[in-house]
Amino acid sequence: MAKPVVAIVGRPNVGKSTFFNKVAGRKISITENRPGVTRDRITVDCEWRGKPFTLIDTGGIEVRSEDTMWKHIALQASLAIDTADVILFFTDSREGLTANDYEVAETLRRSKKPVILVVNKVDDYSPDKIFEFYSLGLGEPYAVSAEHSRGIGDALDAAVEFFPKGETDADDSLKLAVVGKPNAGKSSLVNRLLGEERTIVTPIAGTTRDAIDTRFVRGGKAYTVIDTAGIRRKRSVNDDVEYYSVLRAFDALKRADVVLLVVDSAEGLTEQDVRIIGMAHEEGKPSVIVMNKWDVIEKDTNTVQEFEKRLKEDLKFMDYYKSVYISAKTGQRVEKILPLAEEVYAHASFRVPTGELNDLLMDAVRVCEPPSYNGKRMKLFYATQAAVRPPLFTLAVNDETLMHFSYERYLENVIRGAYDFSGTPIRLRVHGKKEKE
Repeated sequence: MAKPVVAIVGRPNVGKSTFFNKVAGRKISITENRPGVTRDRITVDCEWRGKPFTLIDTGGIEVRSEDTMWKHIALQASLAIDTADVILFFTDSREGLTANDYEVAETLRRSKKPVILVVNKVDDYSPDKIFEFYSLGLGEPYAVSAEHSRGIGDALDAAVEFFPKGETDADDSLKLAVVGKPNAGKSSLVNRLLGEERTIVTPIAGTTRDAIDTRFVRGGKAYTVIDTAGIRRKRSVNDDVEYYSVLRAFDALKRADVVLLVVDSAEGLTEQDVRIIGMAHEEGKPSVIVMNKWDVIEKDTNTVQEFEKRLKEDLKFMDYYKSVYISAKTGQRVEKILPLAEEVYAHASFRVPTGELNDLLMDAVRVCEPPSYNGKRMKLFYATQAAVRPPLFTLAVNDETLMHFSYERYLENVIRGAYDFSGTPIRLRVHGKKEKE
């Protein structure tokens, strides 16, 4: 069975994200003392009393707000409630009960889900501080100070009691990080892949501020898609929230099995896009270039070839790339993305038999000998594949200082010519091994 899901809900600025980060053990949700900072659902896998579960942080619910963004946030919270096994309803002891608290409580009652009432910001406990919260009709309130880590265990103990009985499954999903510049259509693509309004989609650049994980199953295969905040150039990052959003995106890229770089086709591949995909290359992640908004491009029979020519020019450092031309808005060719992600992940996981690898590289050295330096020439003794994801090939030579970059690139191209490593970087590690006397 899947892990139990615990959703944290409540009105804005009651400390939900602070609690979320404390339980997660690291700063995942962005926390600032102003409402509206957390917008989408954010998830993390946690464990309490030996029981694993998924914790969801949500944006604050403004029940009666007519603002478009607040309506989107309320929708995200509603979806989190629908998927949750247990709900932690957060209130604020300093502000006391509000009309919004009563309305959120009524929404939770209608959900028929177990609700744990949490009264946060109780820095020095006394019964008087939580007495009024009994009037919500949700049972005993749990006094908590998330900021000072007090009472967190009591609230989690109560939540665990409602977990479904039975063993949970290990996460065997393929993790896909959706990265790119702001407003390239990342959230629209995520929603199209999931088939639901999973992340907030507006025409405002920078709407998604956190990395958001969602697990789904397609064709009997499990995936986790990580939607990230748009990555801006450093000089554009002039706000603390924006800064932490960039860090989340970088972290998402590191956690991913495959990186999907979403590019606005109408704008073309920009310097910032190249920088982002270069990060994936440096991290050794297999990747797919997703050219989005293809529906707005005026096309003829050579349009794709012209775009590919430009991509090859801009991505000389990683000419192994795989690309797909889609429209997240219309759904055009979106169905090709998951098979492509599976393909590049399989290439990154492929292992070349040692005997075949040595035969291949020894033949390559005979065909094109390494250049000599000061009368010395590099000799290759043997090669082996030391790792996968990314594929790492170790070459034992007489003197590693004699390996020129251009010859290393030649050997990499030989390997790629013999085996399909498209979509994934490969690494060559050279170390010296003295010849036997």
